[in-house]
Amino acid sequence: MTIINAAVVTSFDQPPHYRDFELPAAEDDQEEVEVLAVGLHPRARSGASGAHYTSTGRLPMIPGIDGVARRDDGSLVYFAVDDDTIGSLAERTVIDAHRSVTLPSDADVVKVAAAMNPAMSSWVALRRRIEIRPGQSVLVLGATGNAGSMAVRIAKLLGAGTVIGAGRDRERLDALVDLGADDLVQLTDDPVDSARALAGRAADVDIVIDYLWGASTQEALVPMLTARSDRSRGLDWVQVGSMAGPTIELPSAALRSANLRLLGSGQGSVAGRDYLAELPALVDVIDRGQIEVGTRTVALADVERAWGEPDVPGLRTVFLPQQV
Repeated sequence: MTIINAAVVTSFDQPPHYRDFELPAAEDDQEEVEVLAVGLHPRARSGASGAHYTSTGRLPMIPGIDGVARRDDGSLVYFAVDDDTIGSLAERTVIDAHRSVTLPSDADVVKVAAAMNPAMSSWVALRRRIEIRPGQSVLVLGATGNAGSMAVRIAKLLGAGTVIGAGRDRERLDALVDLGADDLVQLTDDPVDSARALAGRAADVDIVIDYLWGASTQEALVPMLTARSDRSRGLDWVQVGSMAGPTIELPSAALRSANLRLLGSGQGSVAGRDYLAELPALVDVIDRGQIEVGTRTVALADVERAWGEPDVPGLRTVFLPQQV
């Protein structure tokens, strides 16, 4: 076993503490690696609070679900892990060779660590949960968040003809035009007003990538279905995030009166092997600069302080375990 420094969760109602941790020895098909960069994703936060639906409640644990590391031979690798016990927010961790992909030697490790997780949500949704066809139209609900803005770009990269971005932050909403958005819908604090705007501008889309859920989706879904010019034409509504709430009430008539296919995309609905199969292609488009995200870097030793700081719109925090 190896004693490492890591962000360690000892209580779900406290931030992780920077302390030592006993890393178990690598087993078959595993290897111990030096962690270089780890993004602070919402998924990492929910795991550290015990709130994610995959949490087993075991403590202590190291949060973090992915990162960039250096192997003993000097090669760089992007890896994914389960944060049930041994996550990625550590100076060293144990990875599964089958859940990693080798990176170019000159890869920007901070950029890859920041972008892979938020980009994966829409990339996998459009390639594994549904298969987007060239020319289809896509609405991204919650497009002003990091993952949502990437979804606008990814939908275009995967062949969407029209992409509509919907979000609250006017400045970030306007910036989506540079990422490929063809139309924008300003959401407000009033879900009814927002629903009216969505029904007027986005009712005839083929696909919705939904990062909001909650009241935003509950109020918008029926008006959008009612406003469709052809209700028998299929609408794939893919639930990815729940920034506006975890539940909705859905009238049964919504499912009978329109050709609505409501599905989710995430751990459990997509097989692990399918996620892994998408890694090389996604790494390639990120490394070539086709998907970008703003970053700020923080030494892992400062994790307790940084954990409580509010997220900065447009920036993804990336921890550097080797920086002291």
